[in-house]
Amino acid sequence: QVELVESGGGLVQAGGSLRLSCSVSGSIFNGYVLGWFRQAPGKEREFVATISRNGINTQYGDSAKGRFTISRVNALKMVSLEMNSLTHEDTAVYYCAAGVSVGATEMSEYMYWGQGTQVTVSS
Repeated sequence: QVELVESGGGLVQAGGSLRLSCSVSGSIFNGYVLGWFRQAPGKEREFVATISRNGINTQYGDSAKGRFTISRVNALKMVSLEMNSLTHEDTAVYYCAAGVSVGATEMSEYMYWGQGTQVTVSS
């Protein structure tokens, strides 16, 4: 059993920054590819970013490119998402997920999910 717990969400003004974290417990952390997804009200959950087991390879969704940075610290069993230049369109619940496929961008490729953390960007 793998548990993921997100933190760091909150209210931020447009143009601001926020750092989300996700702690992973219950299994071998560096055996998993990790990803971030988000779901805005009335919209489908969308891919944000993913990072390989060793942290070297990353991939971003179009909305995140150039503004968001995913990173991981295997020793701490934690993955983070640094978000800059936030806009109202970034308002969503952000989910952390764990899987085994490098470069995975589809929800179906991730086996474990956190409960999500709300990010609200005021315009």
